[in-house]
Amino acid sequence: MKRAALSKAVTSRGLSELVGRLSPKRQETIRPVLENPHDFVLMNVRDLAKRLNSDPATTIRIVLAMGFPSYREFQKYLHQRAIAQATSVNLMESSAVRDPSIPAFVREAIAQEAHNLQALRSGLDFRRLEQLARRVWTAKRIMVLGGDLASSLVIYFEYQLTMLGLTVLIATTPGRSTHLARTCRRGDLVFAISFRKGLRLTVEGMQEAKAHGAYCVGITDTFVSPVARLANECFLASVQTTSFGASYSAPMALLNLILVACANYRRPRTLVLLRQAEKEQRVGFRWYET
Repeated sequence: MKRAALSKAVTSRGLSELVGRLSPKRQETIRPVLENPHDFVLMNVRDLAKRLNSDPATTIRIVLAMGFPSYREFQKYLHQRAIAQATSVNLMESSAVRDPSIPAFVREAIAQEAHNLQALRSGLDFRRLEQLARRVWTAKRIMVLGGDLASSLVIYFEYQLTMLGLTVLIATTPGRSTHLARTCRRGDLVFAISFRKGLRLTVEGMQEAKAHGAYCVGITDTFVSPVARLANECFLASVQTTSFGASYSAPMALLNLILVACANYRRPRTLVLLRQAEKEQRVGFRWYET
C-alpha cells in the first residue's frame, strides 16, 4: 500500500516538474526515453544506460534525482507514459497474434476487453462511488466535459442522468467548454472525460472550472494524464485495445456503475420517476409497433 501511494505521488507531478530537477546535461541524456517511452519501457538499467551512451550508476542517479524512489518505479512511470502516448499505429503493431487470421485477431481483442473490465473491477473502491453519488445529488449544477471520441460517453452519461431527474450541462466542443467552465462556481460538479494525453478542451475546461471553485472528477486511463493530475479526484478505466483507436468497454462500465450508485442513493425518488416514465416506455409514440 505504501509503495503504491509513493508511486502515485511521483506520477502526479507534471513532466516539466520531474525534468526540472535535473541539470541541462542530464535532461538531454534522459530526453529520448521520455519522448519515446514505448521504446525503453522493458529495458533493464544496464540496457537503458547502453542505449543512452551512459553507465548504469549515472542512469540510476538521474532517475533518483527526478524523484523516483527506484528504477522499478521509473519503469512503471514509463509504462504509464507509453499508454498515454500510444497511437493507432502503435496499437496495431503491438498485436501478439501469430496466426494472421481474422478469428485470431478477434479473440485477442475480446481478451483485451475482458482484461480492461477486470482491471476496473479490481481497482475500484465502491465506497468512493457512494461518496460520488452524494456529490451528484447535492451539486448545484452538474457539467460533463469531453470531446472527440469521448463525446459518445458524454452524451450517454447526460442522457442517463437526465432520466434520474438531474439537470446536466455538457460540452463537447472547445467554445462550449470555455463558456461553461467560465460560469462555474463553488458547489458545481464537473466530470471531465478524456484519455491518453488528454484533449485540450477537456483539460483546460476542467482547469478553468476548478479555478472557479467547482469540484472536478476526472475519468481517464492513466495517472500520467493531465486529467488525473489536475482533477480533485479521478477514476481510471483502461481504453487499451489490440486494434486501432480506443476501447470504451471499461469507461462505459464505469459510467454505468456511477449511474447505479446515483439511482440507488435516492432509490424511492428514482422509482417514482421510473413509474412516471413506464407508460410512455410501454406505449409511447417513440416506439415502432408491428
